Amino acid sequence: MAVIYSDSFLDPKTGIGKFSVAITRLNGEFQKQKDELTQMQNRAQALQDELGKLQGAPAGTPIDQKTLQAKADQLDQLKKDVQRKGEDAQAAYNRRRTEIFAPLQQEVGNALEAFAKARNINVIIDGTQVPLLYAADSIDITAAFIADFNAKNPATAAAATPK
Repeated sequence: MAVIYSDSFLDPKTGIGKFSVAITRLNGEFQKQKDELTQMQNRAQALQDELGKLQGAPAGTPIDQKTLQAKADQLDQLKKDVQRKGEDAQAAYNRRRTEIFAPLQQEVGNALEAFAKARNINVIIDGTQVPLLYAADSIDITAAFIADFNAKNPATAAAATPK
């Protein structure tokens, strides 16, 4: 019997190299959308601040109510646009993440099975998924598996995977 902590696979320094490459590629694909959403959020914040200043002007200061209402309407629309674009981007990101990670997870699963069979391990429990009360360090195969997988499956191979 052995224990593995699959969340360690994603560690950019000590994890599985192919996961790091895949995450970097995935984030790069969505950087433009992220930047656009950040810009929209910044515009919304600036408009919110401007509205706050206009509404908090000293008594007797002339305020054009039509301008104030137009800015409030613009802010409401911008907030809706940010939410919609954010939800769309998140859905697209999740779909793409599944496309990229499903084959890699299958590859890791197959490698883990081969790793276990080669070492006569009959059961592997993922300590990330199952709460453990106690597990001796001697049965934790996480580092050994990651080292073995990275040695047999260089991360550079994942970079060549087509979009």
